Amino acid sequence: MKVKFTDLVNFTGRACRPFGGQKYYISTGCVHDDHIADNEVEIIDYENKPSRANLEVMDGDIIFAKMQGTKKTLVINDELANHIYSTGFCAICPKNNTITHDCLYYLISSKLFLDAKDKNCSGATQKAITKAGLSRIELSIPSIKDQEKISVALKKLDAIIWLRNRQLQQLDTLVKARFVEMFGLPGTDPFGYGKTKLGSCCEINPRKADDKRLVNNIKVSFVPMPSVSENGEIDASDIRTYNEVKKGFTYFAENDVLFAKITPCMENGKGAVAKGLINGVGFGSTEFHVLRPIDNLSNPRWIYTVTSFKTFRKDAESNMTGSAGQRRTPASFLENYEISIPPIELQDQFANFVSQVDKSKFAIQKSLEKTQLLFDSLMQEYFG
Repeated sequence: MKVKFTDLVNFTGRACRPFGGQKYYISTGCVHDDHIADNEVEIIDYENKPSRANLEVMDGDIIFAKMQGTKKTLVINDELANHIYSTGFCAICPKNNTITHDCLYYLISSKLFLDAKDKNCSGATQKAITKAGLSRIELSIPSIKDQEKISVALKKLDAIIWLRNRQLQQLDTLVKARFVEMFGLPGTDPFGYGKTKLGSCCEINPRKADDKRLVNNIKVSFVPMPSVSENGEIDASDIRTYNEVKKGFTYFAENDVLFAKITPCMENGKGAVAKGLINGVGFGSTEFHVLRPIDNLSNPRWIYTVTSFKTFRKDAESNMTGSAGQRRTPASFLENYEISIPPIELQDQFANFVSQVDKSKFAIQKSLEKTQLLFDSLMQEYFG
């Protein structure tokens, strides 16, 4: 029997009340998989809190990101309950005798729920799920006894998924560590190459008028915002004709670097090197800035890694313009960002190192996808 999602849960988050001293503020960008990145949290107090609503949660709550295309889920324990959370999260707990805590966590972590959530999101620019949207999601719910058995199977698969994700995170950390070892942190000049502007080593938002390949009916890759991940992955499989996308979309080409400029995509780290574009050309969301490497001066992998550092993203955030929910990083920030440009030979060495790491990531990713497919199949069987 189908049951409305809203009949399975209680909504537990509440508006922040006055508190003494300081607390951690957790935005959606601070949550990665099932943990909080400690180096990304803010510290706030009630008297000087940011000009945005905050959310209090309780021990045992499960929170998930409301934004379309965003999978971020966290179980709140006693320690995490002392933090303050962005209203970009929805906080819930199971209703008595309807669904177990474990099953509810696995359910909202699943592709089944994520797809249903995205389908029912609403909003003008940044779509998100509301209570009304959640009430439109219907699921088949097995008995509590069966749910307990289901949780045992899902926990085993979840442990493998966690391990594979952890391995991928460690490889990403290795790439950042190698970058710092070779070049220092972005914005610094420990090796004395001298500082210049980022806009002098790459072309910011190149003009499509200069690309002679763009003729009517040529096939191009189409890349909307959800097709770019927060760890440098890009899905360029959507093929369209130039006629369909030449107006109202952002132009880019093979090996250009995409940088999400709108909140919260920018803060969350969305960006990638454009790879695998049909005919070497792509169009996508207008919320991308494009950074095009200059031959013999800059390597796309080096540029992308610069833009992926949290220190770079924090600087970009502080230069955003616009109103809440519509804030964007201007192109002028990228043009004028001071950077130390190492010799192209060293950049190429770094890119070769990343290519070797990517081979390891590819093997791990394949194993992860197989396990995730089995997990999602079981979720569909149990709750679909």
